[in-house]
Amino acid sequence: MITTRRRFLSITAAALAAPSAAMAAQTAHWQGRAMGAPARLAIAGLSPDAARPVFAAIEAELERLEQIFSLFRPDSSLSWLNRSGRLVAPPPELLDVLLLADRLHHASGGVFDPTVLPLLEVGTFGHARAKVFGLIGWDKVYIDPREICFAKTGMALTLNGIAQGYINDKIADLMRARGLTDVMLDIGELQGIGQCPLHRPWQARIFATDGAYEDHIVLRNRAVSTTRPFGGLRPGGGDHVVCPDGHTPFHSIVTVSAPRAAVADGLSTALALIPREETLAVVAQFPGARIEMIR
Repeated sequence: MITTRRRFLSITAAALAAPSAAMAAQTAHWQGRAMGAPARLAIAGLSPDAARPVFAAIEAELERLEQIFSLFRPDSSLSWLNRSGRLVAPPPELLDVLLLADRLHHASGGVFDPTVLPLLEVGTFGHARAKVFGLIGWDKVYIDPREICFAKTGMALTLNGIAQGYINDKIADLMRARGLTDVMLDIGELQGIGQCPLHRPWQARIFATDGAYEDHIVLRNRAVSTTRPFGGLRPGGGDHVVCPDGHTPFHSIVTVSAPRAAVADGLSTALALIPREETLAVVAQFPGARIEMIR
């Protein structure tokens, strides 16, 4: 479940765009990278000097979480699991994400399935796909606080359809724990806490696949995620979102909002693989979630 979403959401709140001098004095901005992608954050009501220890804490937390979820770090928890087929004493954060993935798997009728990584790696080559279908199946993953293991050698997980949202939530929780009540996060997904320096809600704009402006979403203690299944091809020719049975996505773009970014992230991925008439029933299983756009 590798997805592309970055160009189809943008922040309209002035504090994250081009702040005036007066606004900049009361807004602290951070920019960096998270899970290999550009990331940024704005904190209203906090001076840049006061923000330095906060930004240091953000960077430390991102580093800690990437050490769990990154597919591109050979020593991450997820990489160890994929390489060996077994992970003893898994981090609680990994268990959290896998338990949410299990909810999404069952709610979506099985189309949300992190075991599709072998399909993504072989692309659209028919003979190669036929060989890896036996490695696909969420029921072949054993999850326990003591260990996670696979039923078959060669299985592997991708959490790219949910981990970015979870990391966003963890940074948002970190901000709340520090008493910061007005924050906008652009870390994998968009999430707004409180309000922007103009004393208005944070907002996000949604763009269709052709780049045309569609609508805006108010993000008051809310997150939004967009999945674009056909956002380009991997080197092997595969789509960005893959169904475990190999069928192509039903939609070209899906945007979902929810109180938690991980839920919005997972749902936007799952709904891309579900017929339109079934999407509302899936979303209804996650309180507060809402489809913002589906094309």
